[in-house]
Amino acid sequence: MAAQRRTMMQSQHQSWTDDLPLCEMCGVGRAPNCVYGPDGKGTQGHPMEDGHLMLRGEDGCFLYGVFNGYDGNRVASFAAQCLTAELLLGQLNSSHTDSDVRRILTQAFDVVEKSYFETIDDALAQKAHLSNYLLPHNENLAFHQLSSQSQKVQERLKELEQEVSGGTTAVVALILNNKLYVANVGTNRVLLCKSSSDGQNQVLQIGRPHSTDNEDELQRLAALGVDSARVRQAGQIAGQSSTRRLGDYRVKFNYNEIDLLSSAKSKPVIAEPEIHGSHPLDGVTGFLLLMSEGLINAIESAHGPEQINQEIVAMVAAELAQQTGLEAVAQSVVERVKRLHHDVYVSGRQRAAYCSRHEDMTLLIRTLNYPLADAVLTPTQGGRIYPVSVPYSNSQSTSKTSVTLSLVMPSQSTLTNGTNTASTLEEGTPTPGQSPTATLQSTNTQTQSSSSSSGDGSLFRQRGSQAAQPDETGRVPPYVDFSQFYRLWGRDHSEGQSTQGGLGPQ
Repeated sequence: MAAQRRTMMQSQHQSWTDDLPLCEMCGVGRAPNCVYGPDGKGTQGHPMEDGHLMLRGEDGCFLYGVFNGYDGNRVASFAAQCLTAELLLGQLNSSHTDSDVRRILTQAFDVVEKSYFETIDDALAQKAHLSNYLLPHNENLAFHQLSSQSQKVQERLKELEQEVSGGTTAVVALILNNKLYVANVGTNRVLLCKSSSDGQNQVLQIGRPHSTDNEDELQRLAALGVDSARVRQAGQIAGQSSTRRLGDYRVKFNYNEIDLLSSAKSKPVIAEPEIHGSHPLDGVTGFLLLMSEGLINAIESAHGPEQINQEIVAMVAAELAQQTGLEAVAQSVVERVKRLHHDVYVSGRQRAAYCSRHEDMTLLIRTLNYPLADAVLTPTQGGRIYPVSVPYSNSQSTSKTSVTLSLVMPSQSTLTNGTNTASTLEEGTPTPGQSPTATLQSTNTQTQSSSSSSGDGSLFRQRGSQAAQPDETGRVPPYVDFSQFYRLWGRDHSEGQSTQGGLGPQ
């Protein structure tokens, strides 16, 4: 009866949440895990385990989430469904204060954790019973009968283990009364990018990952009697780098059997979220990014841990400048990360050893008064728009930095990017014969690059609203033709110069 009741509750939750409308101001990009062979070709190691949600509730309430599941997608799917039911079925309204919202978010995660374990308690009880059932005690059984029954018990135990194992990390962003709240459990990441009037993108990482190198988490574990130095050195707890997670009965109920956690006085790996906010969004122009750990780790494996936030923001801004749909933007960014990771692996360079595989990747983008590119990119103020380069810098990272994607135009009059990508004119406008460059500025670095990633619609081959599909190596067909760019540049800046001094291949 208990199992039937829980099944009924789950089906009710599913039907309730299915009626909630999706948010149209966001898009999600995803890529499954991949293991590369010696020839550079990739194969998927297991089914996709990430989950996400992007829903619009009543009273100006929006809910977004990214879930990084492991050992199956059961917990990630359950958490996404149950959190929605606990937050968007009338529990939140515009009269709630910040403390009310934080309390409701914390309670919702607690309900998710308890509800999930209720769904597997029968299986856990059966697993415990079979584990304690010692068939050799029955001396009247023949050897072949004993072996047959032992095999059946082992097979059933394996089935039960698959049914109850697994967990997920979760990051949730809630917008209510035009204020942002973030609830995080684990190692996913949230970035808030604000575009200022001078064209700079202020990037704020909201919260820190609950991982084995988080000093606050290590102190929490040490207070429970856990050897935090051993945890830091191991880098993982029961196969995962997170120190907070949903589900995973092994670290919740059987932690005393895990060597690293055996000295803990109470449950060391918890599901309690860290709540951040509120962050006012009135007058904010920019975008919100929710990323799974797999996406973050893929960039870090390819380029190192420095300035991951700046790199992903630069990719998103570049795609927003040329895509007309948020789904296409998010998927294009994920494909760029996937291609970057693969190219480093096949290059054989120093970081290739870190890029032999990547986990599931999920990116959720929610725009905040940030216009997408027009279907036809039109110049503004009488000028011409040239391709924008997006440089990536690997210098010391910072959780809050300023990033500028600049369209430096070689014209006599001021020209801004007509695609609303927060472009500005930097000092050092090139003289005739020089190429335009885009500049990424942060609080501690400034780099330049001339690799193109967006520009005048006439410079691009026809491209649909959806990102091109990659081939088996992770590459997509080229869609940029630079020949017209070189002709336009040479024509506009040929006064007093020979055509042989122009740009491009001679």
